[in-house]
Amino acid sequence: MAILASIASEAKGDAERAVAISDLPEYLYKTERENKVFFVCSLIDYIARATKNRRSDVVEALGPQRLGRIVELADVYHSDNIDAVSDRFIEEAGIGEGVFDNVAAARYAVPSHWDIGKVYKRLVLAIADREGTTDVEAILRAYCSPVSALIDDYNGSFYYDSPEAIYDAYVTGELE
Repeated sequence: MAILASIASEAKGDAERAVAISDLPEYLYKTERENKVFFVCSLIDYIARATKNRRSDVVEALGPQRLGRIVELADVYHSDNIDAVSDRFIEEAGIGEGVFDNVAAARYAVPSHWDIGKVYKRLVLAIADREGTTDVEAILRAYCSPVSALIDDYNGSFYYDSPEAIYDAYVTGELE
């Protein structure tokens, strides 16, 4: 009986404590939209690394219709092997081998495709929300902007900048 009273007391204490959303791991409070955009941005980076292409070239090769389909079905693709998913879209879009290899050129630790996907996700969502455009159009704008080259320079520190600073550089065109 004492054990039950102790458990009940702990449960009551837990219920009385409010947990701020910022105290939770990010994956517990991301929206479906954020998750989809994050996956698409990570997939773009994965494809670019696999084919040694600039991210803008990958986005242009995928095109708005295919990107729309990837966004729409991102929750399905996310549960599949990323190699299989990327191979499918590389073949479908006819993305050939390029010569851009920012991973090999990096002198320091290379961020993962998930890390860079998160950077682009934040930029894409800011563009879509602040400019009143679709997520697909925001993806095209983000990856085809001068800011993209800075994010993809792993010898620089731009991709570490705050999401607001990256968006401001996108808007103003004032690049470091």
